[in-house]
Amino acid sequence: MADLAQFAKMNGLGNDIIVADMRGRADRVSPDAARALNADASTRFDQIMAIHDPRTQGTHNYIEILNSDGSMAQACGNGTRCVVQALAAETGQKIFTFETVAGILNAEEHEDGRISVDMGKPRFGWKDIPLAEEFRDTRMIELQVGPIDAPVLHSPSVASMGNPHAIFWVERDVWDYDLERFGPLLENHPIFPEKANISIARVLSDSELDLRTWERGAGLTRACGSAACAGAVSAARTGRTGRSVTVNVPGGPLHILWREDDHVIMTGPAEWEFSGRFDPQTGVWERDEESVA
Repeated sequence: MADLAQFAKMNGLGNDIIVADMRGRADRVSPDAARALNADASTRFDQIMAIHDPRTQGTHNYIEILNSDGSMAQACGNGTRCVVQALAAETGQKIFTFETVAGILNAEEHEDGRISVDMGKPRFGWKDIPLAEEFRDTRMIELQVGPIDAPVLHSPSVASMGNPHAIFWVERDVWDYDLERFGPLLENHPIFPEKANISIARVLSDSELDLRTWERGAGLTRACGSAACAGAVSAARTGRTGRSVTVNVPGGPLHILWREDDHVIMTGPAEWEFSGRFDPQTGVWERDEESVA
């Protein structure tokens, strides 16, 4: 196999990530390659974070993000933490500025190994999310699952963190709900013209909530960073919590701070698993010998 690109298989709280090093190359990771990698149990992933050379002055890299079905994603906080850890290990640098299709992301690796990503400002306007019809107050929109007189889920908060999110508030344990069944239906609901990430959230206190997410284009995930951010800001916006919140996703806790300047800061870990090389067009890959356990 000629002209292969390096990659690292990583995870952010169990959110499976492939960090693909596309620096110095003119090609991109193809949707076919993404689907082929996801079909292999060893390289199954939630997102590919493809690191390209910078396009804009003042940024370190351009990051292209692909979902496991080959579609393009706009934001991935857990994946961004993995990119930071990989580049920090390579360069010794601790502070990074990345460009994505959703905008500029600033990130920093701390001394304890945790990584903070500035996820930018949330957007709440119905056109910004976007929704297919006007809702003046996106803290709660008309959408439900189940019988009209006894819906299982209803009245979600909606927001954009560079990608669309709907958060359904529940009183029972988030594991009591069949998200695997409801997720695909809601992701593809006509109210979401660009589809949506669907989350179930239960508030535990003024500073803590549990969250499970069906991720647009990826399915059930152990951790969705942008969903954790959307859940935290929506909880604060609806008076359920304060602006500093621990969000417990299936993979573990993330800390979300909605700062007074409106920026959302997500802090959590990243973990390296193994490295290899792959063909960005076909997805055919080989593992680096030194990374074999």
